[in-house]
Amino acid sequence: MPAVLRLALLALLALAAPAFAQSERVRGTIEAADAASITVKTANGPIKVNLAPNFSVGGVTKAALADVKPGAFIGVGAKPQPDGALRAIQIFIFPEAMRGTGEGHRPWAVLPETTMTNATVADTVTSVNGPLLTLKYKDGEQKVVVPDDAYFITAAPADKSELKAGAMVTLNATIGADGALTTTRVSIVKPGTTLPY
Repeated sequence: MPAVLRLALLALLALAAPAFAQSERVRGTIEAADAASITVKTANGPIKVNLAPNFSVGGVTKAALADVKPGAFIGVGAKPQPDGALRAIQIFIFPEAMRGTGEGHRPWAVLPETTMTNATVADTVTSVNGPLLTLKYKDGEQKVVVPDDAYFITAAPADKSELKAGAMVTLNATIGADGALTTTRVSIVKPGTTLPY
């Protein structure tokens, strides 16, 4: 696998994997950037994030429901419904090289009262409420309704030179003892791509 693509895939793990302890998710638009840090304008104001010496970048680009086929490995951020079904909010379509990443069903740290299911699409059918996906993973399965307003994204190559003012990014940063934030991965949201959080 080309090195650029491998780094892109690693940078996207934060989008479809649980957050780690003592960390903070940061999403927004870069206001300033240099070789050691970026300042991100978020909904709660600007946040400075230090870049680890070996940090990597990856891209996130728009995908579509047509890209979700039986056999695909996907990560679905969803909201549990009263009837026990899951209603998709975001669907991340993993490249084949990332198959098996974070497989399973767990709480999704990105939004409150949501879940993340990383699994293989076993079946797709049309239901009254929209497409219905059956997701299978090692210890079980989940059924997910895909509404019209669900977001579809996938991995895309990116370069560190794209970390500049105006670029939208999302990342997971470690909180140091002094309160400073440091990240080893930055995901660059490509133009025309929207995230739900």
